[in-house]
Amino acid sequence: MPGDETTPLFPKNGFSTDDSNSGNSSTDSTTYRLPIYGTSVDPAISSIKPVPAEERIIYSWSSINVFASNDAPQNNSSLMCMCCRKTTSESTYKKHLLKTVSGIAYPGELLAILGSSGAGKTTLLNALTFRSPKNITVTGTRCVNGTPINSRALTSLSAYVQQDELFIGSLTVKEHLKFQALVRMDKHISYDERMQRVEEVINEMTLSKCENTCIGIPGRLKGISGGELKRLSFAAEVLTNPSLMFCDEPTSGLDSFMALNVVQTLKNMAHAGKTIICTIHQPSSELYAMFDKLLLMAEGRIAFLGTPEAADIFFKELDAPCPKNYNPADYFIQLLAIVPGNEEPCRNAVNMICDKFHRSEVGIKVALDSAMMSGEFLRHNDTEVWINGNNGNVSPYKASWCAQFRAVLWRSWLSIIKEPLMVRVRLFQTILVSLVLGAIYYGQVINQDGVMNINGAIFMFLTNMTFQNVFAVISVFSAELPIFLREHKNGMYRTDVYFLGKTLADIPIFVFLPILFISICYFLIGLNSEMPRFFIACAVIILVANVATSFGYLISCASSTISMALSVGPPLLIPFLLFGGFLLNIESIPIYFEWLAYLSWFKYGNEALLVNQWENVTDIQCPPGNSTCPKDGQVVLEYYNFKPDHLVGDILCLCGLIVLFRFAAYIALLWKTFDDAEPKTASY
Repeated sequence: MPGDETTPLFPKNGFSTDDSNSGNSSTDSTTYRLPIYGTSVDPAISSIKPVPAEERIIYSWSSINVFASNDAPQNNSSLMCMCCRKTTSESTYKKHLLKTVSGIAYPGELLAILGSSGAGKTTLLNALTFRSPKNITVTGTRCVNGTPINSRALTSLSAYVQQDELFIGSLTVKEHLKFQALVRMDKHISYDERMQRVEEVINEMTLSKCENTCIGIPGRLKGISGGELKRLSFAAEVLTNPSLMFCDEPTSGLDSFMALNVVQTLKNMAHAGKTIICTIHQPSSELYAMFDKLLLMAEGRIAFLGTPEAADIFFKELDAPCPKNYNPADYFIQLLAIVPGNEEPCRNAVNMICDKFHRSEVGIKVALDSAMMSGEFLRHNDTEVWINGNNGNVSPYKASWCAQFRAVLWRSWLSIIKEPLMVRVRLFQTILVSLVLGAIYYGQVINQDGVMNINGAIFMFLTNMTFQNVFAVISVFSAELPIFLREHKNGMYRTDVYFLGKTLADIPIFVFLPILFISICYFLIGLNSEMPRFFIACAVIILVANVATSFGYLISCASSTISMALSVGPPLLIPFLLFGGFLLNIESIPIYFEWLAYLSWFKYGNEALLVNQWENVTDIQCPPGNSTCPKDGQVVLEYYNFKPDHLVGDILCLCGLIVLFRFAAYIALLWKTFDDAEPKTASY
């Protein structure tokens, strides 16, 4: 459909006119005309910079076979693994998903992978991008410009626009792209050049109107539209102007107009010299007309690879031409689908089509070109020359460690301060609990009842600081885990950078709130009024709050979902609470639980605060003849088996627990990245 065709609408008087049927014509009956809907989009998108000839990429793959084994259940639970254990013969069974798939994608072309559900589209794209699940084994060769490549090298050369959009929703569009520019662009590029590139991409992707709008959090924060989200995904990937791009169903969830815009964007990128490979789900006829090459998948095999025109010729030769006025994409997908209840004839037809293609002139040429470009005839002694001749040791990270850390810390801090409601809620919670405790224990007198009340208030300090801070961070890492794993896989930053950036951004809050809490209730209750004692109490409360925060980080990093973290959190806190010395005398702890008592911050915090409170108290008001009333602070400490000379040790132990729990949390997060590592790969 030409974009300049026009169609008559209503005249000024509201009635349609047709000069051929009208007996006379009048200049008053002017007909308004508007352009017919076509494939044109915003001209700003066509300003994408061309890729230099020396940077263009021919991506080829030869004899790709993918096997799915059931040697490990999909459920991550170890208990489920034990319950679902199978026999040896069953555990080694493998399902053949992709069967000797070969192909080639050239620069300047948009290659669309089509097929019915279960045909192998996503499996092929995952294999080409080294992103197959762990229970998948991939064999074959994948090459860039004829040189075999591995996952790390491909990550440094390409971009991957995934189907589901994952963003930090509290950031604006421009802030998100700034962060991407800081961690994804080469080290030698200056900050000004990065920001200039951000502005260029915003204009190229027509995001200028929403650049200062928050991306949005479903159910919490209103943000940009679905089409803008999709264009933002493209914008983040094209910042580095990659020569090779993979897209997983970029039109999924979009209306026809937005889908047209997205595919037109891909088309313009391809015409700029990029190599574009994407899977498309049910494209319209207009989208189909934009594809330079088609790769039709069926039952894990290639049914056709070539231009749309060649596809028409191929299926005509099979006496299965696409009917006129019918969407070719729908026709080919239906032709290659396995109809329920009619599986055997459909599979026979699919196998016939795939065999016919492999024996056709086009199929032979594709297999030959992909084999040659995949180095099948360039190997020596079965050794592969990795890209750049460095055995594949291409670092996927473009930015230095310090640059990554600054960018992650900046984004983490922005995500905190741009959610003022959460900050205000935590501030209100701290003030409210402190005032309630101050009102309940107000003005304690140093007598027998006062000793018991003060000791209870001190333990309440520890309990509140623990539960408040554990549950404040228990969802921090588990909520962002999909974002972290994707960005880490894309080579944006290291695991230690992300962990340090997230945890250090929270430190100001977890220092200010404990100080605010203890400052309100300390003097209301009437605790030890010596000024050094107040500062020691502040330091201990800050350390306890940060130990609890570190333990919350550990639970969050070890949990795969927020619900799991919230479920395991309280049961894990109970033992530490019991071994704090208030509910159970430390001398009464069973010997087989003593090791756990050494990990209880309640124990160290309670001892430090009680020593700080009672060490120099020499006179406690006791009724005459009351033998159970403690005479001085030393008696109070002896009752709990606490010793004054343990104060410094308790503070050091609290510091040690902060380091221990955070290190364990980092190891748990690092394990998640290994668990998300690339699948087993082999070459035959």
